Amino acid sequence: MSEEKVVNPNKVRKNAYIARLEECLDNYKNLLIIGVDFVGSNQMQKLRQSLRGRAQMLMGKNTIIRKVLREKMVANPKLESLLPLIKGNIGFVFCNEDLAGIRKEVINEKIPASAKTGVVAPKDVFIPAGPTALDPGQTTFFQALNIGTKITKGCIEILTKVQLCTTGVKVSSSAVALLGKLNIKPFEYGIVVDYVYDDGSLYDAAILDMTEQDLLNKFFTGVNHIAAIGLEVGYPTLASLPHSFCNAFKKCVAIALETDYMFEEAKIIKEMLDNPDAFKSAAPAAAAAAAAEPEPEEEEEEEEECDMGFDLFD
Repeated sequence: MSEEKVVNPNKVRKNAYIARLEECLDNYKNLLIIGVDFVGSNQMQKLRQSLRGRAQMLMGKNTIIRKVLREKMVANPKLESLLPLIKGNIGFVFCNEDLAGIRKEVINEKIPASAKTGVVAPKDVFIPAGPTALDPGQTTFFQALNIGTKITKGCIEILTKVQLCTTGVKVSSSAVALLGKLNIKPFEYGIVVDYVYDDGSLYDAAILDMTEQDLLNKFFTGVNHIAAIGLEVGYPTLASLPHSFCNAFKKCVAIALETDYMFEEAKIIKEMLDNPDAFKSAAPAAAAAAAAEPEPEEEEEEEEECDMGFDLFD
């Protein structure tokens, strides 16, 4: 009798996942590194369906992901930058399309969630002042949280607005119990995009929020810094050349004025220095002429209205 080889289903799934991850790393040049803490399977499934055909979401064990990355680093050393980020509850979204658009679609899927004991609060939570639907027997929860209350028409009424949770601080069990009794779901949980891997470059996902104008402003700020450094150390660069030409022209004009050796571009400056009164009188005249330009148009309109000379009912 021939012995049948027993196939381990876990090993089959593991090999299938490794093959799928290797295929994604080969076929996609961009990926988003996502965090999925407190994200439900239904929420993940909806996102997978919306991204179908444009991007691929892949989750898995961090140990297997590290193993595959180390093997792929031999052919693609740029993948080494991903290794320090493989920790916690993370996953990948592979794509070759616009990263900003895919990221926006990924982070938009959020659902309200109740507070959980021991979870770090992602934002401040306040309970507004006013009546509640709780009966007077529930005052114990308010007393444990030092919340002032009174009984109004058989129900508990909160006297002042109270901060129940603080950003970055773990939620207490009393706060969770009170929020549950008030039927308040204070938090929203969804997929978070932490980092972006763009064809070998790794950077924070917040960079995708920058507009074209923001990039231009940063670029010109860098150009100005390069020009300033080049001028200070006397090293010519493309950014500092216009300033160098301007400074050289100023020196040439200064020499020409000092030696009375004129060239065409310096003549106007010498005339301004020799006869400043002429240019002072020219400036107000030019300003008055500019201010008077609209007036002829108004006169022409008035003349047209006065020259009609007939009545439509004649």
